[in-house]
Amino acid sequence: MHNCLITLIVTQVDGIALTHRTIKFCFQGVWARWAESLGCFIKPEVSPTDPFCSAPAAAPLPQAHPKGTMAFTGKYEFEADENYDAFVQKIGLSSEKVEKGRNCKIVTEVVQNGNDFTWTQHFPGGHSTTNSFTVGTEADMETFGGKKFKATVKMEDGKLVAEFPNYRHTAEISGGKLVEISTSSGVVYKRTSKKIA
Repeated sequence: MHNCLITLIVTQVDGIALTHRTIKFCFQGVWARWAESLGCFIKPEVSPTDPFCSAPAAAPLPQAHPKGTMAFTGKYEFEADENYDAFVQKIGLSSEKVEKGRNCKIVTEVVQNGNDFTWTQHFPGGHSTTNSFTVGTEADMETFGGKKFKATVKMEDGKLVAEFPNYRHTAEISGGKLVEISTSSGVVYKRTSKKIA
């Protein structure tokens, strides 16, 4: 029989002194229930010569996020929006694009690597638009309506901020959701997307 060395520390009833007893037991689980019934504190001491006795596995260390992944990384599906009609009219979208974009189940896929972003919007029907940029560096971008331009995206209080030709756009992660707000001459459009991956 293979034995584990177990130290039982038993507190006397009067609570004044401690009695230490060292005994040897077969490591089959019976000792645990017996000792527990006596109110004992059990401290296993593993014998280095017994291959069947092993020390308790150390608790795994918390895993850090993989290098380069940050708050925005993920895939988000359109959930709700506010003030759509007033906003798209303000920025001059054609009626065709207005109807096409209404309650459109856009899936936004974001890959963030430090200050580098790849921001892709997947539209029903297979059409996708991708903007790649580095925070603080001018980059080629594409607007809500498909117009191409240059812009410098900034990070302000955890929000991505970009000045588009005819509106200001911000994006942030709030409550695990992607919240985007576009403002044009006082008209505010808000789009919320839930995380799906």
